[in-house]
Amino acid sequence: MPRVRDVVVAMQRRYPPAWAEQWDAVGLACGDPDAAVERVLLAVDTAPAVVAEAIAWDADLLITHHPLLLRGVHSVEASTPKGRVVHDLIRHGVALFSAHTNADSAVPGVSDALATALGLVDLEPLAPMTESLDKVVTFVPHQQAQSVLDALASAGAGRIGDYDRCGYLIEGTGTFRPLAGANPVIGEVGTVEEVAETRLEMVLPRDRRGAVVAALRTAHPYEEPAFDVFELAGFDARRGLGRVGHLPEPETLEDLVVRVAAAVPATVAGVQAGGDPDRVVQRIAVCGGAGDSLLGAAARAAADAFVTADLRHHPAAEAMEAGGPALVNLSHWASEWPWLPVAAELLTADLGEAGSAVEMRVSETCTDPWTMHAESLSRDLLEEDDA
Repeated sequence: MPRVRDVVVAMQRRYPPAWAEQWDAVGLACGDPDAAVERVLLAVDTAPAVVAEAIAWDADLLITHHPLLLRGVHSVEASTPKGRVVHDLIRHGVALFSAHTNADSAVPGVSDALATALGLVDLEPLAPMTESLDKVVTFVPHQQAQSVLDALASAGAGRIGDYDRCGYLIEGTGTFRPLAGANPVIGEVGTVEEVAETRLEMVLPRDRRGAVVAALRTAHPYEEPAFDVFELAGFDARRGLGRVGHLPEPETLEDLVVRVAAAVPATVAGVQAGGDPDRVVQRIAVCGGAGDSLLGAAARAAADAFVTADLRHHPAAEAMEAGGPALVNLSHWASEWPWLPVAAELLTADLGEAGSAVEMRVSETCTDPWTMHAESLSRDLLEEDDA
């Protein structure tokens, strides 16, 4: 039976913590890493209603997109809203894990899920991240080359797109002479030695350099392993914030708004849009969650429309006045919910490959804060009612 730590490892391989923004707080917020996991509930928010659902379903782990403790706290006293949530989770043995901005920029991530729900194709990052990579090169006796490669891969090296354990092996001859004080695995002190070795090369994210070098030193059979670490030129990665893609066929903005409303969970506020209803759109930018920081990126990407959440009055108005894309505004919760089934499916597959199985459930509890809505009435109608 898998443990909490096994699920955490699987999630962090998909959504590495290093990809989170510096202000973010992702990972395991509470729970015993060694506790067994049979049931996992996924939700956008760690809201009291979601926690109650997790407890009623006997979940062992709650995975959310939004961190509960995003800002520092000095107390989780049960008399506070967040304190009550923490106490309820711990009391009922439910661990809490979150993947937030690291899931936003991942591939597939939060915006991929929204874009796919809308039927977009040919997806690219709206605001690509710059990938900082190193290359590690080491020299290993032939018979140990595969075990060292596995150790480096486990530490984070050798991941390229949808492939892992990527490396390059070249056979050659290494030579050395152990000096006084050495304790050589191969050869004798004072004697020149030649060994059939494999040159092993692997790329790695720069933030994994320390872990990969430590793994190399541990796994390498030599007392003093020879290795090089090279910094590679940065380049735009496949991952990043937001996505831009195409509808299979052009349609009007009015049709797009209907498409969006049908693709995301219903909320009281529904879907808002700004622009000419008859405007023809096909190239569509999306961003799950609050996306007005990407209004400029959507315009630079020549998007016909930008679908996101939490658009503010002035940035939205100014973007459209400047000739930018039409805007489609959603509930924050609704724009991020489509990621949950995708994350559940990927997690199930990843755990299955490791020989583990858990029961997954996606919460449909709406945690959008707006619970009432009324159509605006014109001043004339209000005066008629008063009369």
